[in-house]
Amino acid sequence: MYPFTYHRPETVRKAVSLAGSAADAKILAGGMTLLPTMKQRLASPAALIDLNGLKDLAGIEVTSRTVTIGAMTRHADVAASAALREAIPALSDLAGWIGDPAVRHRGTIGGSVANNDPAADYPAACLALGATIVTNQRKIPADEFFTGMFDTALGDGEIITKVIFPVPSKSGYQKFRNPASRYAIVGVFVAKKGSDVRVTVTGAGANGVFRVPAFEAALTEKFAAKSLEGIEVPTDGINSDIHADAVYRAHLIGVMARRAVAAAK
Repeated sequence: MYPFTYHRPETVRKAVSLAGSAADAKILAGGMTLLPTMKQRLASPAALIDLNGLKDLAGIEVTSRTVTIGAMTRHADVAASAALREAIPALSDLAGWIGDPAVRHRGTIGGSVANNDPAADYPAACLALGATIVTNQRKIPADEFFTGMFDTALGDGEIITKVIFPVPSKSGYQKFRNPASRYAIVGVFVAKKGSDVRVTVTGAGANGVFRVPAFEAALTEKFAAKSLEGIEVPTDGINSDIHADAVYRAHLIGVMARRAVAAAK
């Protein structure tokens, strides 16, 4: 590690002020990506702004129509919330499958969404459920938030404060995990709200999370796993690496999508 200035603000306003004034600063939430990257000297921020003192950014609020999760809420708390499990079971399942116990008790939803790792789970849930990402400045629809691999619509000095998820009539999430990291080699989130059906994929896209219009059209006609049989996912834009090539990942998207539909509730 190398020298840097450490800040632990007590208010969002102070955190935003520091983010805007500190040169080459990085926001620290759970640190599950940032700290390992710094240890490997792949990132060298001059300052860290630690949000862990901002207790107001943690918590889960459930109503009949929405689930609101504070940005500093840990994955373990999302997985353990009985009220959330009742409202959106797939979101609870998703949180429980992230990493290992150490990661789940330290990592945060806001950090995951802001980082937008192409194999992370929460971006798929946000995009499938039509979530709204709320920052200190504005409300950003998930459709506009994820702009590319490790890239989002967040501006300089903009901090996520909470994520609002509409409650669907049905949802399901299934992923084929890397056995070491538990990141998704392919993960598929399916959500149905009224006549609107969304199918999103993480882990497979060379440009990050994406939707599958062909699956959505088939499931709109009939929301059943059999509706997806025979629909192939093109390999264009699909990742190919040491864990799985593009052809295998494209095949897995169909498998995971059918499992997600079958598990949806």
